[in-house]
Amino acid sequence: MTDTAETRADDRVFFDANIRTPEMEMAEIGADVPSANELTIDQINPHNPYLFLEDRWQDHFARLRAEDPVHLNELETAGRFWSVTKYEDVRAVDGDWETYSSAKGITLGIKEIATAEESEGQVGIQTFIAMDPPEHTAQRKTVRSVSAPSNLRNIEPMIRERTAELLDSLPEGESFDWVDTVSIELTTLMLATLFDFPMEDRRKLTRWSDIVFAIPGPGGVVETQQQKIDELLECVDYFDGLFKLRRENPGFDLVSMLANGEATKDIPMVEQLGNLLLLIVGGNDTTRNTMTGSVYGLNKFPDQFDKLLANPDLISNFVPEVIRWQTPLSYMRRTANHDTELGGKQIKKHDQILMWYLSANQDEDVFENAHVLDIERHNADRQLSFGYGIHFCMGSRVAELQLRVLWEEILQRFKRIEIQDEPERVFSSFVHGYSKLPVTVTRK
Repeated sequence: MTDTAETRADDRVFFDANIRTPEMEMAEIGADVPSANELTIDQINPHNPYLFLEDRWQDHFARLRAEDPVHLNELETAGRFWSVTKYEDVRAVDGDWETYSSAKGITLGIKEIATAEESEGQVGIQTFIAMDPPEHTAQRKTVRSVSAPSNLRNIEPMIRERTAELLDSLPEGESFDWVDTVSIELTTLMLATLFDFPMEDRRKLTRWSDIVFAIPGPGGVVETQQQKIDELLECVDYFDGLFKLRRENPGFDLVSMLANGEATKDIPMVEQLGNLLLLIVGGNDTTRNTMTGSVYGLNKFPDQFDKLLANPDLISNFVPEVIRWQTPLSYMRRTANHDTELGGKQIKKHDQILMWYLSANQDEDVFENAHVLDIERHNADRQLSFGYGIHFCMGSRVAELQLRVLWEEILQRFKRIEIQDEPERVFSSFVHGYSKLPVTVTRK
């Protein structure tokens, strides 16, 4: 691959190393964000990644839900954007693709491009989650069979065998990092299987997933925007080779589906990157952070761990409840196709709208004592972590299967999994996750 950095005008956001993103601007503002009760309501900006790094987002969103559930902010880089924080409002936006488009991107975008009349399609990386029908429908259809019930039945024994083998290998009475040893390993093995990706290179998938939404900076996941670009172009080159192989010898895997699907086979590789990264992040970041969140949550609420040990049948309700409580992706963005009204606020054409799933899942009008992990919660399956409407997460059943199997196997082996320190968290307002969680296990 030669002239990748000059491929298309609407790739320029991603491939321009000098671009200043909203995430960078918020990072520059710094960590000294006052507590929610020290701010006026117009001063609250929930997009600041330090709120998530420091696990201080809860009170900021609680104030927005109570006082200003459709909340306007403005950044130099992003322009106007609205934070939608109540459950019903989030569903209303997510369910109305004709008013609120995905085609300008799913994370907070760049002002000049997000508002440009001539901008066509997703800016930066192209992906079918950042499309509207009919393009979205056609490309999603290409890969959706991977989560069909018949395929889930076929892969469950493999998931269980790998999970059991890994859990049996864990050291007893010795601290280790649950994130890297269990969560990342299990989800990366699963993802490599779905891609039919070389197992010896599977941690490349982890790395590419980590850097997609990483904010460049000293000591971070990537030091500079140029490093981020260079590494993702390596991803393009790697998959370009896999696509050529699968066109000649297709199988039942995601790469084969994309390489040979009618709606995706002719997409240039640099544009195909978006769909690949969507599947990598969707299959890796989200499940791995909920796997970690499940251990952390049951330590914060040990009575729930006791209930689960006493009655493993509660796993079926624990899975949607911990997905609600964790909410692995904090928000998704939409862009207004025309002037409209939401929650009494006047939304202008081209305004960006952030649907905060993380806040909707904490809405006390829907979930009583929402901050509590309650494995017997009667309406846990109403959680919005997988979205709503035409963009409902295609891999939701795979994620639920992995979590269910993990906890079925854990309860057979361990009396306790105890955290040894508070987790280190991801520096992101989009991925709500963990970079480290030290634990010890006690076997039965």
